[in-house]
Amino acid sequence: MSDTVFRDVELPEGRRDVVMRGGIVADITAPGTAAGATIIDGRGGALLPGLHDHHLHLHAMAAAADSVRCGPPDVTDLDALESALVAAQGDWIRGVGYTETVGGLLDRASVDLLVPDRPVRIQHRSGALWILNSPASELVGLDRGTHPGIERDANGIPTGRLWRADDWLRAHLPHSPPPDLRAVGQQLTRSGITGVTDATPDLSSATLDALVTAHRIGAVPQRLQLLGVGIDDTPSFDDTITVGPYKIVIADSALPDLEDLADTIRRAHARRRPVAVHCVSRVALALLLAVFDDVGVLAGDRIEHGSIIGADAIADLAARGLRVVTQPGFVADRGDDYLRRVDAGDLPDLYRCRSLLAGGVHTAMSSDAPYGPLDPWVVIAAAVQRRAPTGEIVGAGERVTAADALDGYLAPLDDPGGPPRRVQVGADADLVLLDRPLADALAAPAAQRVRCTVIAGQVLVE
Repeated sequence: MSDTVFRDVELPEGRRDVVMRGGIVADITAPGTAAGATIIDGRGGALLPGLHDHHLHLHAMAAAADSVRCGPPDVTDLDALESALVAAQGDWIRGVGYTETVGGLLDRASVDLLVPDRPVRIQHRSGALWILNSPASELVGLDRGTHPGIERDANGIPTGRLWRADDWLRAHLPHSPPPDLRAVGQQLTRSGITGVTDATPDLSSATLDALVTAHRIGAVPQRLQLLGVGIDDTPSFDDTITVGPYKIVIADSALPDLEDLADTIRRAHARRRPVAVHCVSRVALALLLAVFDDVGVLAGDRIEHGSIIGADAIADLAARGLRVVTQPGFVADRGDDYLRRVDAGDLPDLYRCRSLLAGGVHTAMSSDAPYGPLDPWVVIAAAVQRRAPTGEIVGAGERVTAADALDGYLAPLDDPGGPPRRVQVGADADLVLLDRPLADALAAPAAQRVRCTVIAGQVLVE
């Protein structure tokens, strides 16, 4: 078995040679002393453990790449939205990234005015809402639909808005194969990401099979943790794919019955499976904490997003041992919109980072791609700067150091917010080589470049 040597790379203990063998870090020696069949000259660049994105959506990322952009910065008003939709190719038009600043909260009638003669479905940039025009509504049988997320007017007629109804919509769309994930895997690899948590809830057997197949054929070489595997499902994977906490969505468009939520958490806990709860509002967090008071907390229980967390809730989160998987990249991506539309009293509580860490809450960084920016270095820069697209600062008190933000990407997939992984003998050879020393990379994280990404000892980018 031949060795691969990273020669003259920067580690916390200084410049060293790092030897990979059989998918693990086999040796760390003084610079210039290790020998191997393959030599990669680090030229003093930092060698880090591969980064982990603790919350994203792989199939949605692939689908978004082939969809019409319907929101800023590409589209900023209804005229531009109409032009983008009309120019789209194909029998169906799929739009993504819409937000109310473009033209208010769309419904069936307003999309009909833009495109009356072709089926159109537009996703809100939150991912929580789809809007269908009349041709699309007719083709999927919206009038006959029974999903609770199908919004209806006072006369019982569907408005074209579907809230948290992805599963229903997917089942009623014309059949199409799962999107090719190869470009997504390549994008992750170029960013230095070696492990991801797919946070899509309620994965169907076909979607689960497609994700597993994409990983096994190397389209997505990253290690996978899946939150959307059913509570009662027990699929068998190899050690590069794991079943994570069970994903639960608290949708603010239809808050759950407290007892139903408690029963779901109890069922997961009874199977020794933590839960990962989508929680984006103050009300949702209060409901969730009340339920945890009733059912108890299992090690590994986590809150997804934690978009608004009041200062008085931080100690409660820490005392319960709850983790928060957050996305400060949203501040950089849409902070100007937050400043206009979020209540001023909520702005200090938005996508907290520093206060959670200071309060002893295990906090991990993630992208929520495609709904937030994928690039981890952009997210790290956002956590440091808290700067909106307009240049305004959103929550200056929640700024963290670049080193702390990077640590949020270095935690194990099964321990988000836990101790950061380190390059050490015996560790998995999941590595990323930067083109500069770590201090320089942290001084300007958004400007850094990944030279080389390694997963299980296989060099994927060089």
